[in-house]
Amino acid sequence: MRMSELGGKELIDLSTGERLGMIHEADLVVDPEDGAIAAILLPERRGFWRKARGEIAIPWAAIRTIGPEMVIVELGPARARAYG
Repeated sequence: MRMSELGGKELIDLSTGERLGMIHEADLVVDPEDGAIAAILLPERRGFWRKARGEIAIPWAAIRTIGPEMVIVELGPARARAYG
């Protein structure tokens, strides 16, 4: 699958049903040794104005399925946050 095919998909957390955002808003963390995608960094948006409040780090291993319109991830109750 090409990155351009992932761009319009929405990320949904399986454990909470929460909409996390769109993949086209995210950055990818690539392992420099083997070129594999290690994680997706998604801006965390909260509140009325939906301003970015840090980033959510979604490990590539947390992806459960990639469908035609969304990507289902399982982050669990305590999701990893990377604040930059």
